[in-house]
Amino acid sequence: MNPAADTALPYPSGWFCLAPSHELAAGAVLTRALAGEDVVLYRTMPGAAHAVRPHCPHLGAHLGIGGTVEGQNLLCPFHRFAFAPDGTCVSAPGSLPPRARLAQLPVRERNGMLFVWYGHEGARPGWELPDELGTAVPTSWWTRDVATHPQEVIENIVDYRHLAALHGASAREVAPPEVQGPFLRLHLSFGVERHPRAERLFAGTRQEVLLGGLGILLTRLPLPRFGLLFHLWSLPTPIGPWESRLRCAASCTVTDRRRFPGPGLLRTPLSGIAAHAVRRAAVELLEQDIPIWNHKRYEPHPRLARGDEMISRFRRWARQFYPDGGLA
Repeated sequence: MNPAADTALPYPSGWFCLAPSHELAAGAVLTRALAGEDVVLYRTMPGAAHAVRPHCPHLGAHLGIGGTVEGQNLLCPFHRFAFAPDGTCVSAPGSLPPRARLAQLPVRERNGMLFVWYGHEGARPGWELPDELGTAVPTSWWTRDVATHPQEVIENIVDYRHLAALHGASAREVAPPEVQGPFLRLHLSFGVERHPRAERLFAGTRQEVLLGGLGILLTRLPLPRFGLLFHLWSLPTPIGPWESRLRCAASCTVTDRRRFPGPGLLRTPLSGIAAHAVRRAAVELLEQDIPIWNHKRYEPHPRLARGDEMISRFRRWARQFYPDGGLA
């Protein structure tokens, strides 16, 4: 067991990615874990995505195990009770529907991803997904369960010291960090000394990093020399006590079509190949972190060294996502 599993650091509130949109086709029903409980995702035949608590209020059947979609309604597998998109029971074969309602969870579909809100004691969303997510949709995905907390994953981006020690990389702030409520924006220049080819590729580029709560880390990687813009997502979702499902995703957008002439049918696969390459490179770094996350202990009062000031600032910012601004 991870030695941090008994820590007092609770689940954070915020938006967490439970699935890529392509995994939830029209009429599909999925079960995903969030903060120690199941969430049932389903998509109506017209195309709207919904998230509900898993058990039917009639006799408790799990809606994600055999549940189906008919039109706009989610049908329980046990007695075929039908529930409308607002959660109300609208049909019960052989009887009038009871006054029953499914417990719904806020869900947002952005950038080809399904985000569900987790709030303490059922609190409604305190903030919305940022506009900076833009319209880029990942074309390359990777998923791994890790014995760690989302805060530990997100904190990695401000632990500049470990980049050199573990990854042979470096990060330099080229502008002051910006804090705006649940959003933290970093302006960095990365170096990859152990990988000369990557170093030459990204030399002189400025990366913008957006943290949206403790479930969204988006890095924008522009390559103006090649007319490309990469979006790289790191999306940790708490699924159990000190256990996270970590998703890494990437997209590539052609920003200068003069460098990629020809029909869009050609640019699309080339962009996909480039996104896959960047995602693979990111995962190579993550796979160096995972053994450490799986066995490290969370230090609520770390003995920080000179140069670790951004870790302190990050943890003060992170307190807002816990009950009563608890210890982060």
